[in-house]
Amino acid sequence: MPDTIERLKRLIRDIPDLPKPGILFRDSTPPAGRPFGAGAAVELMANPFRGRISIWFVGAESRGFIFGTAVACCLSAGFVLVRKPGKLPHKRISMSYDLEYGKDTLEMHADAIVKGQRVLVVDDLLATGGTMKACTDMVKQLGGTVAGIAVLIELAGLTGQAKVAAPVHSVIKYG
Repeated sequence: MPDTIERLKRLIRDIPDLPKPGILFRDSTPPAGRPFGAGAAVELMANPFRGRISIWFVGAESRGFIFGTAVACCLSAGFVLVRKPGKLPHKRISMSYDLEYGKDTLEMHADAIVKGQRVLVVDDLLATGGTMKACTDMVKQLGGTVAGIAVLIELAGLTGQAKVAAPVHSVIKYG
């Protein structure tokens, strides 16, 4: 498995000064676009959750859709979309949050989570934790229980785990 993780790590593209000077953007789209990368990333994100009953998956726009849907399919589970404002057609709830470089808002259908439902939140990246906290807060607001978080990449130095009250499974960690 360490060889697989190292191969995945080599596929991640570093882009300096994106979205603003001083930020090093870790681009997860190259692994998603290669057969080895896509398959390995999904398997490594899904494996810790195999055999769990009644877990639904939640993923935030847009790379959370890519990885979250794939992990949910891999484990024969349901998937709930978390979108930017105005994109969902039905009654919704919203949550605003801080990014490492600004503010944003996310929305989820108000009937997407059933009270007591166990949920796993999936995204490509955990950085400062703002997006993840918004997702987990919406799940809790609708009565769900966050069973865990799965990400391809964690920027551990930005301490995003501290913002979320759930176990985090990271495939690749950067200090």
